[in-house]
Amino acid sequence: MSTKKIRIFLADDHQVLIDGMKSVLATTSNLEFVGSASNGLNVIADAVKTKTDILVVDINMPEKDGISLLKDYSQSTFPFRIIVLSSYDDIKLIKEVMKLGAGGYLTKQCAGEDILEAIHTVANGEFYYCKTVRDKIFASFANPQKNSGSNSHSVLTERELEIIKLISMEYSGKEIGEKLSISSHTVETHRKNLMKKLEVKNTIGLVKYALKNNLINQ
Repeated sequence: MSTKKIRIFLADDHQVLIDGMKSVLATTSNLEFVGSASNGLNVIADAVKTKTDILVVDINMPEKDGISLLKDYSQSTFPFRIIVLSSYDDIKLIKEVMKLGAGGYLTKQCAGEDILEAIHTVANGEFYYCKTVRDKIFASFANPQKNSGSNSHSVLTERELEIIKLISMEYSGKEIGEKLSISSHTVETHRKNLMKKLEVKNTIGLVKYALKNNLINQ
């Protein structure tokens, strides 16, 4: 079994929050705190220098905010993934952040209890939304509007659109089945059909497709 630790870099202009997260990280043996920053100016370079695996970054920071940092991140290939912290659960902001390559989104209200799960999920190559964000996104497309002006996903049925949206929010097959009143087996069948239809290899491919095509409606 590998004993490699997940290296974490924190960027936030509130020292109290950084200290609190460091304490939480210290409770888990396979996580290692490698550095912090109080502004976004040199965060990317510092994360590379410290061989960071997961960069946890606040959206609102002095000198260079999280969105600007993510734009730099999205234009190159870096050996780490990003989890965004924010005081906001605005749908437009969440969509922009995920399109720019973030692997996770946490509101500060749920960061304390969700940060460890978020880190392990994102380190495993998956996407993570805290429950507050997931519920808000789900509510935003509970009654999806038809987008007759775009045929980018016209190949998908309404049921497939529902499935791919829920998959993009990391709902499990069982959870999706419960929300849509169908069996887990039916959900898995839809998942396989979606991957074949959209010519993607895995769930991450489905998530990227959903984000790229604005399937999470306002």
